[in-house]
Amino acid sequence: MKQELVSSLKQHFGFDDFRDGQFPVIDAILHKHSCLAIFPTGSGKSLCYQFSALHLPHLTLVVSPLLALMQDQLDFLLSKNIPAAKIDSTLSYAENRQIMQDTRSGALKILMVSVERFKNERFRQFIESVNVSLLVIDEAHCISEWGHNFRPDYLKLPDYQKALNIPQVLLLTATATENVKHDMAKKFAIQPQHIVQTGFYRSNLNLKVLHAPEEHKTEMLVDQLAQLDGAGIVYVTLQKEAEDLALLLRQNGHNAVPYHAGLKDQQRQATQQQFMADQVDIVVATIAFGMGVDKSNIRFVIHYELPKSIEAYSQEIGRAGRDGVTSECITLANLNNLTRLENFVYADTPEQSGIDKVLSNINQLSEDSSTGELRWETQLIPLSNGTNVRQLPLKTLLVQLELRQVITPLFGYFSEIRFRFIEEKSKILASFDGERRQFLEAVFSASPMKKIWSTLDQEALSQSYPHQRNRLVSALDYLHGQLQIELQSQRHTDVYSVDQQKLLAAGLGESLFEYFKLRESAEIKRIADLVAFLQSKQCLSQTLAVYFDDHSLSQPCGHCSVCISGGIDLPDVIVSNTPSEEQLTRAYQELASVFEAKLKEPLSIPLFTRFLAGLTGPYLTKIRARTLSGFGLCQSLPYQQVLNLAMQTLDVEKRPL
Repeated sequence: MKQELVSSLKQHFGFDDFRDGQFPVIDAILHKHSCLAIFPTGSGKSLCYQFSALHLPHLTLVVSPLLALMQDQLDFLLSKNIPAAKIDSTLSYAENRQIMQDTRSGALKILMVSVERFKNERFRQFIESVNVSLLVIDEAHCISEWGHNFRPDYLKLPDYQKALNIPQVLLLTATATENVKHDMAKKFAIQPQHIVQTGFYRSNLNLKVLHAPEEHKTEMLVDQLAQLDGAGIVYVTLQKEAEDLALLLRQNGHNAVPYHAGLKDQQRQATQQQFMADQVDIVVATIAFGMGVDKSNIRFVIHYELPKSIEAYSQEIGRAGRDGVTSECITLANLNNLTRLENFVYADTPEQSGIDKVLSNINQLSEDSSTGELRWETQLIPLSNGTNVRQLPLKTLLVQLELRQVITPLFGYFSEIRFRFIEEKSKILASFDGERRQFLEAVFSASPMKKIWSTLDQEALSQSYPHQRNRLVSALDYLHGQLQIELQSQRHTDVYSVDQQKLLAAGLGESLFEYFKLRESAEIKRIADLVAFLQSKQCLSQTLAVYFDDHSLSQPCGHCSVCISGGIDLPDVIVSNTPSEEQLTRAYQELASVFEAKLKEPLSIPLFTRFLAGLTGPYLTKIRARTLSGFGLCQSLPYQQVLNLAMQTLDVEKRPL
């Protein structure tokens, strides 16, 4: 069988043989087993599903976290004449319709989507109508709560797999510790024999960590670049740093450009295309750059600022040397932005009061449905703004409530549905008869027209013509697919059933807050692990491999900075500009007066702490806290020290907490 597959590989992809690990994964998939593949960045994970899809009877559905990743893989597949497509928000009406037709007819072998697409009830109904052989989850570590890039929506993928009757799953990742690996496998019932992990070590990458005092770091960067040839990436943390450093490098004669999420899409795409075409040598980038870049001849990756974690470091250096040629991975290390990294973590931990507000919202807004169950409807952005819980931790909170069976997701819908007639209304109605025509007449009657768009009043329709919601979606989707109407859906609403007894159980809010504090501790430890790695006195290549549960590198690599010149020590940063008691009191009084006037509730210690640390959230954004003079007054101090200062300030004020 293997020889037949190798022949197919040569025919479709032009490769003479499989890379390490690829055949065991493909063999497991073709023998109808779910599988987890853990390969280093750039070592051919994607081929495992791309090749398998050609030998499976039905569609392969790929979930990918980034549009850029999907586009890169799609371009590759189309270059090999493999029928593939993606569904995302950039598609035109005609393009989306064609892809859905091709999927239904079996003309497509691979369809790529984001995980958020599954919230779309029209998409789920569409997938239910299609035979799917394999669900592929790229960057699968996102499903683990203890992974470095946890995305709450990924936790629902096991349920989607069951609900959509997809028989197999393939998980792909480059960065999984032992805990994360077993967590992923457990969630999809993947057997240990179907976990394929290749060696993590890449001999062509020279790992180098240099102590770079902040005042000398730019000079050291310029010195390092003078010793390097070819294309490379310089990673920074903040958007402004990307702009400023790219300008400085250009002034020093380098062909360097910035890349960050704050740039317009067109500019980011142009930068990426120029880099791929060797028209730009250096991209100075935040972590927004790299996931969709499959450039084989990147000769160096430099971390000008500390990466977020060992996992992030590994992912980012993995973009170097994919052609097998020796490449440099240099970290200019000091502890100056350690506080900033930790503050990003603290900012995502909701207050106990915010969690309680979410629980109260569920309790107060739940209503009895026609089926007799208690139902709660919510939209993410208004709920975030009303409870002061950031959107990402709010998603995590809702998923935790699902796991505790307090709420159960029923369906999602768009609370605003509008359409315009492409064909005359009378002609559309004339093509139906009996009860189907009556239903459409009711839909059209409940959709008053303004200029050319008709907006559906769903409540009026339910009263005049009681119906199952999926019938409405199917009917409008059908007319949309027949080019009789153009359909638009907005304001996604999630509907949950509520177990009120579990919702009102004693200690629920405290338990959820404790969960977030545990996550916070795990993320802070992840940063501490990174600092320990950078100061390692043992071979960096070995240390990195062992962190990812790869014990195959039995000898030191001989070419990392520890092997060549020994490890380094990073001195602690001494911060001398602690604000005075008077400055803190003035900052508190200014914030409290604005906060209490606009939000009608007292200012809490955690919120004052975040204000001093220069961190934002829904409430602080609502009152435009950035415009106040005390915002970020303590941003250079460790968070725990800022918290102590905030508590001391409130003691001085003798205000109720």
